[in-house]
Amino acid sequence: MWLVYQIIYIAIFVTSLYAFIEALRTPAPAFPAMDKQTKKLWVGLLGVATGLSLLAVASGTGMLTFLALIAALIFILDVRPAVRNVGRSEGPYGRW
Repeated sequence: MWLVYQIIYIAIFVTSLYAFIEALRTPAPAFPAMDKQTKKLWVGLLGVATGLSLLAVASGTGMLTFLALIAALIFILDVRPAVRNVGRSEGPYGRW
């Protein structure tokens, strides 16, 4: 049973790390332009979520990791699609 929890904690860590990196890569003006709070808030929230999930992987216990997963999924499923294309222009031949 311990191995199953460890796999779940690793999956949550990878998800929250991905969301954290995507938040860092997104330009700051894109967040308020789409009414999605601020970049500082999302980077801070996802940084804490990534730290908590890494702690869960290292220690093998983590009640708060599911809160980290919720924060990461909100960013990935709601915020990222809204702010992804703000400020990016396509060339005359599309997205090349």
